[in-house]
Amino acid sequence: MKDEEIISLYFRRDERAIEETDLKYGKYCKTIAKNILWSEQDIEECLDDTYVKVWNRIPPTKPRIFRAFIAKITRDLALNMFNASKSSKRGNGVVNEVLDELAECIPDNSDVEHSVLEKELESVIKDFVNSLDPKDAYIFTSRYFYAEEIANIATKFGMTRHNVTVVLGRLRKKLQGRLVKEGYLAS
Repeated sequence: MKDEEIISLYFRRDERAIEETDLKYGKYCKTIAKNILWSEQDIEECLDDTYVKVWNRIPPTKPRIFRAFIAKITRDLALNMFNASKSSKRGNGVVNEVLDELAECIPDNSDVEHSVLEKELESVIKDFVNSLDPKDAYIFTSRYFYAEEIANIATKFGMTRHNVTVVLGRLRKKLQGRLVKEGYLAS
């Protein structure tokens, strides 16, 4: 079923929308959740919560890119579950690695002023990713949006783990430069 048809089911409040969403994007969402959570029970709970959240958001929201819409919801829920657990074992350590890697180039959002600027920062990062060539954008989002392991990214592109690590380091440095230029980080 096409995304537009699935969204139409949501707007009609037809419960088949959830079934069709699961058929089309269930494995995709499960992979996103698994990259972060690594617990089968938590993954299933995350997927259930994803479908509830999608049901509650559509309508009024009419997503332009349904796949990205559902992926972001799944990722956000999985990260919230991960943070709630405060367990370094959960996520097989990958989420902690990802957060540590990004710590050097993402400003601390702990105070109110930075919280207000969060949307602007999100926009700068989105523009940064959009400015990358497709391969670099895919590598960056695979690691820092979907929390994929470096070995999986390397396999997808026929690269070595070292090459992927070097590319990610270069991209983080480039992002850091962009954030300094935009005034989000001190130089």
